[in-house]
Amino acid sequence: MRNIIQFVLKNRLLMLVLGVLVLAGGFYSYKQLPIDAFPDVSPSLVQVFTVTEGLAPEEIEKYVTFPVEVAMNGLPRLERIRSVSNFGLSVVNIYFEDGTDIYFARQLVNERLQEAREQIPEGFGDPQMGPISTGMGLVLFYYLEDTTGQYSLTELRTIQDWLIKYQLQTVPGVTEVLGIGGWEKQYHVVLDPISLLRYDVSVNDVIDKIRANNLNVGAQFIEKNSEEFIVRSVGLASNIEDIENIVIKAVDGTPIYLKQLAKVEIGGAVRRGVQTRNGIEEVVAGMVVKLYGSNSSTVIAQVEEKLEEINRMLPEGVRIVPYYQQKTLVEAAVRTVTSALLQGILLVVFVLIVFMGSIRPSLVVAISIPFSILFALVGMRYFGISINLMSFGGLAIAIGMMVDGTIVMVENVDRMLRQASPDEPRIHVIARACREVARPILFAISIIIVVFLPLFTLQGVEGKTFRPLAYTVALAMLGSLLFALFLAPVLSHIFMRRPKKAAPNEKIGENCLVRNLLKIYRPVISFFVKRRLLAVVLAVVLILIGMVVFPQLGSEFTPTLQEGTIILRLTMAPSISLNESTRITQIVERRVMKIPEVTGVVTRIGRGEVGAHTDPINSAEMYILLKPREEWRTARTQPELENVIRHEVGEIPGVLANFTQPIQMTVDELLEGVRAELAIKLFGDDLDILKEKADEIAAVIRQVPGAADVQADQISGTPQLLIKVDRHAIARYGINVQDVQEVIRAAVGGETAG
Repeated sequence: MRNIIQFVLKNRLLMLVLGVLVLAGGFYSYKQLPIDAFPDVSPSLVQVFTVTEGLAPEEIEKYVTFPVEVAMNGLPRLERIRSVSNFGLSVVNIYFEDGTDIYFARQLVNERLQEAREQIPEGFGDPQMGPISTGMGLVLFYYLEDTTGQYSLTELRTIQDWLIKYQLQTVPGVTEVLGIGGWEKQYHVVLDPISLLRYDVSVNDVIDKIRANNLNVGAQFIEKNSEEFIVRSVGLASNIEDIENIVIKAVDGTPIYLKQLAKVEIGGAVRRGVQTRNGIEEVVAGMVVKLYGSNSSTVIAQVEEKLEEINRMLPEGVRIVPYYQQKTLVEAAVRTVTSALLQGILLVVFVLIVFMGSIRPSLVVAISIPFSILFALVGMRYFGISINLMSFGGLAIAIGMMVDGTIVMVENVDRMLRQASPDEPRIHVIARACREVARPILFAISIIIVVFLPLFTLQGVEGKTFRPLAYTVALAMLGSLLFALFLAPVLSHIFMRRPKKAAPNEKIGENCLVRNLLKIYRPVISFFVKRRLLAVVLAVVLILIGMVVFPQLGSEFTPTLQEGTIILRLTMAPSISLNESTRITQIVERRVMKIPEVTGVVTRIGRGEVGAHTDPINSAEMYILLKPREEWRTARTQPELENVIRHEVGEIPGVLANFTQPIQMTVDELLEGVRAELAIKLFGDDLDILKEKADEIAAVIRQVPGAADVQADQISGTPQLLIKVDRHAIARYGINVQDVQEVIRAAVGGETAG
């Protein structure tokens, strides 16, 4: 330590330059660091989606989900596989060990998907990987508002799919834009069964002819007059007239056109999701998904700029209205911890000035706070830690500890300057004072850093949650140690002077406040030193009181973060239709809109484009948009407001409701496969018995104090109309099973002609 202190004081300019470089590097790192609300605890997950044409869950589980699961078994670093088979959709979640590179995991999955595709029957769907994102990836939701009322939902959906989506996907950091609501434009051929019989044409004949009359081809080139002419044959149908004039057959040279057998009209695709607003209308909406590892704040800012640009391009009267932005939560979280950090800094500086009794020593100590924080920011950028509640919270926790080493150093320098001989050079006094306390400072701060080492060993969710805090505290304390050893001696030499009238026996810090506090402290400490047994008894009593109180406090992994947006999830009967689900949802929306704190309600029912949400049509997620907290009147806190909403919504037959928040809901589902903080899972072969026991467990849990929104998941109950082909009957007519299946598919809304 002697050599270090001598080197520091001999190279004071070098130390100052290095200190300025650290400050500049910390400020630059702050500008470059990604900003999130809290650490992303999403697992290393690759999702595989397979969209099928109307297959029931049983067929999807057997012929789609199972082959994909089997193909994924045995992958390196694979942790577990979860899957859901819904009507028309298979979702396989493939979890890898924490720390697995997401691109490496996706490469492994993509290789195995080739095997899975070979095992899936033709026509049962093509499995595809989901977006490269996490549970924190849904950064912005919006809907299209038509102020003129002249655009249909089909036209608005076309604007969303062909203009807005492709424009937003050009923003760096956006991996996907998913649409929902309205109708995807299609040409519908509505066959007349009587006409089919009249002209002796089958449904399959019509489908084959439409498919054969809707394609473009390239025919290479021909040479003419020393020039090459590229040959293109254009045969794609581009309007209703082209489709109507498709020739189905010819009888004695007389063509029979499609328009003689069917009516061709513009319609919408079969949909499994709807977006509603304020209980009065359907809307077309979109969701922006952030690329894994990109900076949330930067992506959101660039998306907002792009939305302004797109709004200028949209038809008159149509505009994009964001209704949920992760930016709001991120800004609120960072604002909260930044405010706490600044308040802590001001408080520490005030205490330093009051108790040290001098501006100069207090200034040296106060400089250690920004130095330590900016040093920690450099380390955060190196280790890839974002600015969030946990990382900045660690800095807020460490503020009081950051100054400890420098205080000891500065107090000793001040004491030595008061007591040293006037003939001794000031730099020698400072060097002697710093050498005297350098080793204890090193040991003391090292012990504090070691205390946080167990947090670095945490794994899983707890590791992702608390490691940023451990990193920032350790980095800040390391910065404070470097400041105390390398910069505090230099700054002490620059700022601190000998007292004008230094009394040889004057004690450091004996200002008016300290003297008065000592008058109280000395008699108390003398009393307990003389009566040591009483001090021990008092300590034991306090420990016993703590042991009695501790079990009554309750426990929670982390406090629930108030995201500022409430989601009311509605779960309806499995057999409900999309239209009825929409009607019930709009009833609830109108009731919620009566609450003064609510400014709007936007609800997603079912699912739109596959990639983020895979809900069935009996599930609705209602985003309740709120006024600023200071304008609330009927409630003071979010839990109180949730109770107000519960009371206003009331009991709706056949509908289960529970409250959650956007990020909380998504992370809960990705971690454990359920959208709840606590889940009880039953395993067995008989679904009827499982459902019965689940209802019994839910009834018991509802009686537990503090339990709210308890419900059992729906695993069955969707009615089916089962058609079994009589093979002997079709054999008499020379019909194949495929012919029957194709007719059934086409007759009940299938999309087969392309």
